[in-house]
Parts: sequence; structure tokens; C-alpha cells
Amino acid sequence: MRLLLLAVGNRQPEWVNDGYREYERRFPPHLTLKLQEISAPRRGKSRDAEQVREEEGERLLKAIPEGAYVIALDERGQSVTTRVLSGKLADWLQVGRDVVLMIGGADGLADGCLQRADWRWSLSALTLPHGLTRIMVAEQLYRANSLLEGHPYHRA
Repeated sequence: MRLLLLAVGNRQPEWVNDGYREYERRFPPHLTLKLQEISAPRRGKSRDAEQVREEEGERLLKAIPEGAYVIALDERGQSVTTRVLSGKLADWLQVGRDVVLMIGGADGLADGCLQRADWRWSLSALTLPHGLTRIMVAEQLYRANSLLEGHPYHRA
């Protein structure tokens, strides 16, 4: 099964890239995590935040593989424990569909992305930088899988 992280923006500090890659490389061959960066549209005086968010949304939706289970990272989504996330991952593995996780741009996800999502996941009630969100998603998915496989990485 493949986990695909779609993230708006392609200019992250090196510490973000290093942190994300550290977790990406730890995934086992039967469960891969890949990042696909979606270029952010240019902002300008003639374009408001809603127009930019809608264009980002169109780009995100076009990148979703057919038949994928889609998760929107959204502050209004469901907050879960690592054990609950591990159970969800077990369900996704059993079904065998690719899973896509969407991280929007500075103004959040477009309504179309939220409507397309099969599940909305909130990492925190805090406002998080998008680069840090990439790392946190990768780490939590790795931790959830470690729990499924009985590895000592997760200590509840």
C-alpha cells in the first residue's frame, strides 16, 4: 500500500526536508510513504486568498490517484490518539487502497478538497507551520505502523 502526502509548497527549509526524509526512509517495503509537492499559485494584488485557495485545491484534487482514500489535514478535523490512528492504518492496509493525505497552503484547504476527503484529521488545535506538519504526519504514520508491527518505538 502507498501513502501519498500531497503538500502545497515546494520551498521548505532543509531541516524540514531532512526531518521528513528521516521518517519516509523508515517505512517498510509493503507500506511506502511518498511526498508530492504541489506548487503554490502566485499571489498578487488582483488575487484574494479565496482565489489562491481554490487554485491550490484544483491542483491537489488533480494529483489524487483514482480510487484513493483521501484524508484532509484540517484544524476542524478529528483529533485521535496514536492507538486510534494505528487502528485506522490497519483498516486502510486491509482494504489495500492508496491513501492520500492533503496539506493545504497558507489559507487552508479549498472547500472542494474538504468535500472530497473521506476523513478529516486534526493534528492539533494549535496553528502549525506547514513544514512541521509534514514531519508530524510522517512521524505519526510511522509510529502507528510501528505499533501495528509490535515494535518498541511506541510506548503507551
